[in-house]
Amino acid sequence: MTEMYQLYIANKNYSSWSLRPWVLMMELRIAFQEHLLQFGDAARWASYRSVSPAGKVPCLVDGDITVWDSFSIVEYLAEQEAGVWPAGTGARALARSAAAEMHSGFSELRNRCSMTCGVRVRLNQQPPSLDDDLMRLGELWQQGLNRFGGPFLAGPAFTAVDAFFAPVAFRVQTYGLALDAISSAYVARLLALPSMRQWYAQALAESFRDMPHEEEMHRCGSVTEDYRAAPSLTTSRA
Repeated sequence: MTEMYQLYIANKNYSSWSLRPWVLMMELRIAFQEHLLQFGDAARWASYRSVSPAGKVPCLVDGDITVWDSFSIVEYLAEQEAGVWPAGTGARALARSAAAEMHSGFSELRNRCSMTCGVRVRLNQQPPSLDDDLMRLGELWQQGLNRFGGPFLAGPAFTAVDAFFAPVAFRVQTYGLALDAISSAYVARLLALPSMRQWYAQALAESFRDMPHEEEMHRCGSVTEDYRAAPSLTTSRA
């Protein structure tokens, strides 16, 4: 394809699924045009179904090819671009397995600690199931970092597996989740990436509030700090 990729995403404060292909493409310097769909904009989401029949984000358009779901987007990019997955067979196997585990697992972490970049939240409770997810997260990260020498999960370069855990870095920051020293250092490394800093700054600048996301956050904890721009619009999700 000769046209620039078109990447459809949702609000940066909330959309963890959107972050994954976005940060990967930014870090690998894969050119794309961003289209941001605001949660609750019913008319735009309805028209978006002409782009993606699934009606969800993220979605990548490459000429007359449409790819949806973050994992499918990553695999499509791996067929077109260099550096998406690690070059070594062992590193690539671990990277794919870890990314797939993140894509389908860690349900307690996802449900109790939804991504909302611009706030700090004190959880009402931290059940054993969340502790189990955090313990597994540390095991998985240490396995990759120790085996392949870091600073990223599958070696010296940022690849798709790091992109899949980028939303977790924001969750750790938002909810003050305790991790082992190696894992905490990895989180700090992700948060310091230029692309992650850009996403975070743009998330803070959003004055939009999506009530389903806000209510989910308040059910699970108390907001102690809110660094986002003052709200100017609040709507329900489409």
